Amino acid sequence: MENELLTTDELSARIKYDVRTIRERLKDSVLLEGVHYFRPFGGRKILYLWDAIQRDMMHAPLTRSMGISGIPMANGGMLHG
Repeated sequence: MENELLTTDELSARIKYDVRTIRERLKDSVLLEGVHYFRPFGGRKILYLWDAIQRDMMHAPLTRSMGISGIPMANGGMLHG
């Protein structure tokens, strides 16, 4: 299975969010390392996994509108308290 890899600039253009918003608000709160992005060779550069982002973009608004809250888990699930 081949996954399309995007830089922050490419992701910004695709989802219509400012690069700074992705870096400061979405990364690590909505976009999770190991699920939605990774750092190749342990470096500073970040590459985003388009398939995972596209899949999960559609689910987040649905759960919020239903009043469901939880903590996102690295495996893509949610922890409900």
